[in-house]
Amino acid sequence: MIVRPKPNLLGILFSLKGSIAKRIALRSLLVTLLASVIVLVETLHPAYFSKVNATPFTLLGLSLSIFMSFRNNACYDRWWEGRKQLGQMVIEVRSLIRQTQVLTDTSERAHVLRAVCGFAHGLIARLRHEDEASAIQPWTQAQADHPNLPDQVLQQVGARFSELAGRGAISEWRYTQWETRLVSLSQVQAACERIKHTPLPFPYTLLLHRTIYLFCILLPFAMAEPLGWLTPVFTAIVSYTFFGLDEIGDDLEDPFGFDENDLPCNAILRTLEREVLAALGVTQLPPALEPVEYVLT
Repeated sequence: MIVRPKPNLLGILFSLKGSIAKRIALRSLLVTLLASVIVLVETLHPAYFSKVNATPFTLLGLSLSIFMSFRNNACYDRWWEGRKQLGQMVIEVRSLIRQTQVLTDTSERAHVLRAVCGFAHGLIARLRHEDEASAIQPWTQAQADHPNLPDQVLQQVGARFSELAGRGAISEWRYTQWETRLVSLSQVQAACERIKHTPLPFPYTLLLHRTIYLFCILLPFAMAEPLGWLTPVFTAIVSYTFFGLDEIGDDLEDPFGFDENDLPCNAILRTLEREVLAALGVTQLPPALEPVEYVLT
């Protein structure tokens, strides 16, 4: 189980690991400086702002909030669906660990379990556009020229199951059960690839980006007269909120990458490694990965 330490007040206020603050700092700073310039102009030439009204910004801010909520919910659904699929992969591997205990030939069992662990490594490498062959090779053999190496590993395991059933090492019923596990792993791969290769429609993202920038740039014009030099402060808060929510949505849209808010793929792989190796009798297990400043990779 992955347990993060509960952050204290200082951690909430000043923690940068996992925060989007450092990625939106420049944008928020530029908008805040612009707000300061606008307040200075308003102070020197108040007549320029006599007809500026905050009502349009209230309506635009409400609409923008609803639109951002829709996009962030959609992005979070993708993140959570990816986590459920990786969790299903862990379930299937654990089930194979338990079910293959009936094999009297320990080398056969080791081949199967190391292969499914190689499948997991190959799948994560595929989702991250890394070298699948290099990820799989430490665990099992893979043909570097195959277009889908994780699926090839499952094909090899399926062929091994068929061979075991053919020579009577396992029953037809058990072969069917094990084949069902491989089908579930194939479904996990297909679902993860669907999430990876089907981003949200670009017009949604483009429209939201443009509207956020327009809103944050134009907002100081409405606040300059009633708030004066408090305008840059409130502009910074609003820009941090809107830019931050926008950046979080970008993170969650592709949950399998290396961003600090992406899924802890490395930790999940390490969990599988430890359980597979323990099932094969290995005593010196690699250490479990722990969160670093509330973030787990």
